[in-house]
Amino acid sequence: MPAAPIPENESSRLATLRHYSILDSLSQPEFDDASALAALICGTPVSLVSLIDQDRQWFKAATGTELTETPRSQSFCAHTLTTAKTLIVPDAQRDPRFADNPLVTGASHIRFYAGAPLVTPDGHALGTLCVLDSQPRRISAEQKAALQTLARSLISVMELGLRTRELQGSNRVLERISLTDPLTAVGNRLAFKQRMEE
Repeated sequence: MPAAPIPENESSRLATLRHYSILDSLSQPEFDDASALAALICGTPVSLVSLIDQDRQWFKAATGTELTETPRSQSFCAHTLTTAKTLIVPDAQRDPRFADNPLVTGASHIRFYAGAPLVTPDGHALGTLCVLDSQPRRISAEQKAALQTLARSLISVMELGLRTRELQGSNRVLERISLTDPLTAVGNRLAFKQRMEE
């Protein structure tokens, strides 16, 4: 089984993934709903929001499976990282990249895979929104486009979470300053407000 190539920007990609503080986080309705909707749109029994860590792929959301992660070496999704393009595998048994993959030959019996990459604004592919089936199949151009749209919406959710955490951190700093030096705090608040308005 050929391993997925490691992206040239792997170090910065992993740093970006950790910056979002999403690995091993609790479930969120936005991700669960996107996973369920992807399965419904594509007519597949399984859908995942998969994030590719250094040695594993971890599932932020999963529809149709109890799995929470698998080794990166077995990951279909890892193959999307270098191209940041949607990967479609109509029949994994006939694809030399996946024919002897344990997820194909083992109990999971994966035959069909389609994964739209989760690409950040700065171009890092962190994982995918993917759909899977135990039967060979194809999806339409409309289904593929819907999968890609849902993937982009999940990046927007991640961006919003990141900005919220950054604002909360800034507010905590300002609160600490105001407790020690009220005059400095006023100036910092005005400067912070001006930056946010720019």
